[in-house]
Amino acid sequence: MLFGKKKQPPIRSLIGEGNIVSGELRFKDGLRIDGEVHGDVVADGEGPSLLVISENARVMGKVNAGHVIINGQVHGPVHSSELLELQPKARIVGDVRYEALEMHQGATIDGELRPRSAVEDKPTLKLAASNEV
Repeated sequence: MLFGKKKQPPIRSLIGEGNIVSGELRFKDGLRIDGEVHGDVVADGEGPSLLVISENARVMGKVNAGHVIINGQVHGPVHSSELLELQPKARIVGDVRYEALEMHQGATIDGELRPRSAVEDKPTLKLAASNEV
């Protein structure tokens, strides 16, 4: 490790610009999307994962990976177990969960933005009974 940064997994797969993939997409290591995916994009396996959604890319479905970099559009929930980077042209319509967040000016989120630790470690809230019987 150099300066405290983990080595990123290699990008082994690419959905090229102009391509449209329909259905759930599972990947290991790294995936770059320049085209469109109509379905969920999910990192498979226990190891580190990297997902890059480029400026002209669109994902219509759930996104779930370790390190997620978005500069395109996502219509669905986004879950990042390590680092979520939202670059200036990122547009997300859906709830976002992250471990660490880097958000550039211009990126937009239309949904709830919450750290994973707040979601997972949150104690259950129990309301006191009202006076009604």
